[in-house]
Amino acid sequence: MLLVFGSINLDIAFSADRLPLAGETVMGSGYLVSPGGKGGNQAHAARLFGAPVTLAAAVGRDAFAEPALTRLATAGTDLTQLQWLDAPTGCAGIVVDARGENQIVVAPGANLALCSHHVSDATLAMAHTVLLQMETDPAQNAALLTRARAAGCQTMLNNAPARRLAPEVLALLDVLVVNETELAATVAGAGIQAQGARAQVEALAARFAMTVVLTLGAKGALACADGRIYEVASFPVDAVDTTGAGDTFTGVLAAARMEGQDWPQALRTAAAAAALACTKAGAQVAQPTRAEVNALLASAP
Repeated sequence: MLLVFGSINLDIAFSADRLPLAGETVMGSGYLVSPGGKGGNQAHAARLFGAPVTLAAAVGRDAFAEPALTRLATAGTDLTQLQWLDAPTGCAGIVVDARGENQIVVAPGANLALCSHHVSDATLAMAHTVLLQMETDPAQNAALLTRARAAGCQTMLNNAPARRLAPEVLALLDVLVVNETELAATVAGAGIQAQGARAQVEALAARFAMTVVLTLGAKGALACADGRIYEVASFPVDAVDTTGAGDTFTGVLAAARMEGQDWPQALRTAAAAAALACTKAGAQVAQPTRAEVNALLASAP
């Protein structure tokens, strides 16, 4: 079972010809209200791919909670570890331009009240992999990673939004997933002096005896695992909206690894899923099924 510990948001995404400049108002062409949050997105992506998924998360007792949970429930995600708290459900405001690029502001609300102790020992004992992000309290992430390591789980962290991570937190990880911005924040916190993204990935992996996965958008992804570098190209698609593509990649990567795919295969599978997620507007509503991922893999060289 994949245990995801993370955020749930309701996303409100506005479409516009271009992203606004500082202090500028831009007229939009429409908007989409859909479930999101990095925890919810990654759990949903993994579940659509076929993994058994339990989501430990928190929502408020408000009108945003139910629509934020709808797709997770429909996909068959285990929500027994969900907390209903006296705090607002998290909300994200997103602007997407004609090229599919976006700007995002997140109000975390109940997500910051999610605690390690909300995950029962019995649930942790059933987990093969524990996947976390950084839209919840970093101290609670560290506490759960400590418990997960003690329980013998594989630990996986997506350092997004980017934060400087203490060395003692990095030492608890089996897998770290970052983009280039998140990589820069991570190496700064770890005090690594290597120059260039590839060298930084190798240095992080070596120092903390973990696998580091770097997502590169349209340039694909690479990973340093067991002292080797693996690289995959992206899948060319007509991008409509890149919102949630990174979460799709991470959730499917966790699911693919959990079922036994090796690193080259898992990276390619995750890249295909992320590419498909860019072809529709929204986050969870745009995520592909396993059949769709397999079809793209089969059709691509």
